Amino acid sequence: QVHLVESGGGLVQAGGSLRLSCVASGRTFSNYAMGWFRQIPGNEREFVAAISWSGDITDYADSVKGRFTCSRDNAKNTVYLQMNSLKPENTAVYYCAAGAPALPLTRVKYAYWGQGTQVTVSS
Repeated sequence: QVHLVESGGGLVQAGGSLRLSCVASGRTFSNYAMGWFRQIPGNEREFVAAISWSGDITDYADSVKGRFTCSRDNAKNTVYLQMNSLKPENTAVYYCAAGAPALPLTRVKYAYWGQGTQVTVSS
């Protein structure tokens, strides 16, 4: 079992930045690929970013490429999502997830999910 806890969400003005963190506990963190997803009430959860177990391969949704950066620190059991140039449409609950490694990262099946952290971007 892997337990995931997100933090770093909040209220920010359009154009601002936030860094989300997700701390993992339980099984060996470096054994897992990690992903970030987001969900707006009434909508399906959508993919935002993913990172390989080693951190050397990343993947992003087209809508966030060039603005969001996913990274990880396996020594700290933590994955990050740096979000820059935020837009009101980025408002959502953001979730991190862990899954068995697979390449390409689109093949990762996420088995563990955090509770989410709210990000609100005001115009």
